[in-house]
Amino acid sequence: MARIRKAVIPAAGMGTRFLPATKAIPKEMLPIVNKPSIQLIVEEAAAAGIEEVVIVTGRGKTDIVDHFDAHPQLEEILRRAGKEALLHEVVAPTKMVKLSTVRQQRPLGLGHAILCARHLIGNEPFVVFLPDDLVDAQRPCARQLMDVYEETGKSVLALMNVPRSETHMYGIAAGSVDPNDPRRVVVDRLVEKPSNEQAPSTLAVVGRYVLDPVVFDWLARTVPGRGDEIQLTDALASMVTTSGILGYLFEGNRFDAGDVTGYLLANLNWAHKQPRIWSQIEDFVRSHPSK
Repeated sequence: MARIRKAVIPAAGMGTRFLPATKAIPKEMLPIVNKPSIQLIVEEAAAAGIEEVVIVTGRGKTDIVDHFDAHPQLEEILRRAGKEALLHEVVAPTKMVKLSTVRQQRPLGLGHAILCARHLIGNEPFVVFLPDDLVDAQRPCARQLMDVYEETGKSVLALMNVPRSETHMYGIAAGSVDPNDPRRVVVDRLVEKPSNEQAPSTLAVVGRYVLDPVVFDWLARTVPGRGDEIQLTDALASMVTTSGILGYLFEGNRFDAGDVTGYLLANLNWAHKQPRIWSQIEDFVRSHPSK
């Protein structure tokens, strides 16, 4: 089975849920504590064994590219000041993976954004990371899915159970549980944002996918759907009946960093990992009781 080396991060969205903050700043550059959220995504990719990452950008997204580029002047200033810890933090993003970018010139949907990376991915399986979805897991979420692909040869979707009242917010998968692994689901149906009453299950597809390169053929022939966009879910729904797709109920905590509340919760989660910062948050909460 082919080893998975490459990943795609679609990052061309406008970030309208964070206006006016994202009027001039890409939403992917909003910080989770002291790191841009997209850096956490690339860190997960590197930790999972990904060697090459393609970021699909749009107009106004040059800050993302700059963040992963070297900054010799800043590095020299930090070096001369003896600020080795800060220097390491500045240099680290430039060395995690081989990074390429491609421009999505028109906002034609997630499926189209992934299709824009076809010439850089080639005929290899790859991971898709949606940058709004941050997953804090002991074992990288992407690695969990990659192991399933490398064992089975089938595309794998990250799944999590959600309340039925929230199914209209997600692509929903239905299928049968693998009797040998309760975390695996043999998917037989995918529906993009169904009504709560019509949802075939409560298994939501969240922002990690391991995809066989055949998905590019399906994306190329997918007719634009909701919002006149090429939807990834539509292409995957076609693949279900031809190539077969698995879902995997990953281990870890997922945060929707594309939503203001989810973004704040993500900050609290990663702040909790830093004792000095967390102690100050606790002090603030204690001194500001809810009314």
